[in-house]
Amino acid sequence: MKVSIERATLLKAVSQAQSVVERRNTIPILANVLIEAEGNTVTFRATDLDIEVLDKAPAQVERAGATTVSAVTLHEIVRKLPDGALVQLSEDGGAGRLTVTAGRSNFNLATLPKEDFPVMASSEYATNFTAKAEVLRKLFDKSKFAISTEETRYYLNGVYMHIADSEEGRVLRCVATDGHRLARIDAPLPSGAEAMPGVIVPRKTVGELRKLLDEDEMDIAVSVSETKVRFATPDITLTSKVIDGTFPDYSRVIPTGNTRRLEVDASEFAKAVDRVATVSSERSRAVKLQLDEDRLVLSVNAPDSGAAEEELAVAYGDDPLEIGFNAKYLLEIASQVDRENAVFMFNSSGDPTLMREGSDTSAVYVVMPMRV
Repeated sequence: MKVSIERATLLKAVSQAQSVVERRNTIPILANVLIEAEGNTVTFRATDLDIEVLDKAPAQVERAGATTVSAVTLHEIVRKLPDGALVQLSEDGGAGRLTVTAGRSNFNLATLPKEDFPVMASSEYATNFTAKAEVLRKLFDKSKFAISTEETRYYLNGVYMHIADSEEGRVLRCVATDGHRLARIDAPLPSGAEAMPGVIVPRKTVGELRKLLDEDEMDIAVSVSETKVRFATPDITLTSKVIDGTFPDYSRVIPTGNTRRLEVDASEFAKAVDRVATVSSERSRAVKLQLDEDRLVLSVNAPDSGAAEEELAVAYGDDPLEIGFNAKYLLEIASQVDRENAVFMFNSSGDPTLMREGSDTSAVYVVMPMRV
């Protein structure tokens, strides 16, 4: 195999591949990226046996062939090469070595046989549809903060993507929760997705998917089966197993009877929470909200480190209320708001609180209160 490829093109392809590779694994081949050159294209394939990413890049292929080499090492080399360099990859099958040359730099890397590289079994996908990158980015970006990190409740370690009924009709919905907070985000139902089975997309896959979604107008081909999900652009294909479990009935924890309405500037609120939380104890991170007519007082009282208080002008016209929250949860929810105002709906100091972005009902967040 002998190919010449532009450094920026190579770096983009290899960085996606190396981020999928597991740093600590007992199977040496899984640390490698499979490089295949044919025609005028080089493909880079990496897997951790749960996720597989395939990246195609244009190149001058002098001699077709395939080999595998350490993904992390190759990425580090390419990252450190000068901008605009032309990189030459040449492999001598007999010696089991890959030579990487750029200008006066020359690297000689150990390879492993391409035959040993595991390729994810192809799957029959029940549903295939296309969605704009912007739509998928909103669905996953706004829900992923609520993914649980608790390994025992493995079915919460991802984003539940499914078809649901809303007031506006049927929608494509993503939900994530860890039992303390919940995010539910809706998008118009794409054509062809009507019969999609609900799947739980793992956290690592959500992180890798984010790298495909930078260009708003790009169409992403989505394929879903009971066991796998695939997201593809013309150059990159990300295939992942889904979490084998049943996502709980989240609709039961979304309150419907909350009537006390607080409207506040989202960024001012987030900054104020962040400031008063500076003195909160690391363990509880508790912040108290005291609501009165058109007035909100945020306060923290931590016997070990001190106290803090800040007042905000808000729109609130109901009975006075005192309620406590984990500052981290409040900050994460407030940071999801793209619009100017966040609307909080309260019931009592012991009940879950609902938050929306202004008048937009496509995104709903729930956060559980805590004693303060």
